[in-house]
Amino acid sequence: MNVISPWLQLGYVIPHLYTDMDAYQFYRVAPDGMMLVTTGINLKEYSLASVESELPALWRAYDLLKKKNVDRIALSGVPVASVLGRKKMLEILDEAQQRTGLPCDTDLEAHIATLQHFNVTKLALATRWPEHVNTALINYLKEAGIEVVVCRARGRSLDQNKLSSAADDHLLALELGAQALREAPEAQALLLPGGLWYAIHAVPMLEAEFGKPVLLNITSTTWAALNAAPKPLLHRPHPKWGKVLSSV
Repeated sequence: MNVISPWLQLGYVIPHLYTDMDAYQFYRVAPDGMMLVTTGINLKEYSLASVESELPALWRAYDLLKKKNVDRIALSGVPVASVLGRKKMLEILDEAQQRTGLPCDTDLEAHIATLQHFNVTKLALATRWPEHVNTALINYLKEAGIEVVVCRARGRSLDQNKLSSAADDHLLALELGAQALREAPEAQALLLPGGLWYAIHAVPMLEAEFGKPVLLNITSTTWAALNAAPKPLLHRPHPKWGKVLSSV
């Protein structure tokens, strides 16, 4: 293996026309030599109509990433999958895999796989999304056999989340995450979804306090990609980033 070449390339479809926090966090938690190859759609708001209007762009994104010879493709954006519903999302993933010849995933399906790995059936949820998105997400997880026993949210629009402060969002992750876990001691894990949410440093802090796995989009999707990669892995994530990546 050529040590100057990336040994694992993850294609990532971002719901926006730019990449910032997704890549910023990825390159802190991913192991050396793993590369993120991004393209995007242009989601305008957290609604089914907005998601459906971007489906033609999603297929173009899959085609582009196939040409980049990535090893795997993941669709970012838990609200995208949530408002489509699990049945429709799995149909899209199946078609995408047939179209590209590559394993295709979403952040949300990666969350489900990670939760199943930890045998989690009762989940605490904290989000920055409005109620209709949280409800759609809770229903999606229920279809996978995962019960959300508590949900704490600071509802914001997509535009508000795009403009939020990283420092403030770190504090919000600590606040909402701790609140959810204190209110539902029966929860076996905490999910802090959202590719724009700067929460990587909140993960080890919350895990140290509550002793339960804390999942982010970028950690679950990286975990899924590494678990599917040929073994032995050339490098592994640093354990300081929490229980999810330590379990690769």
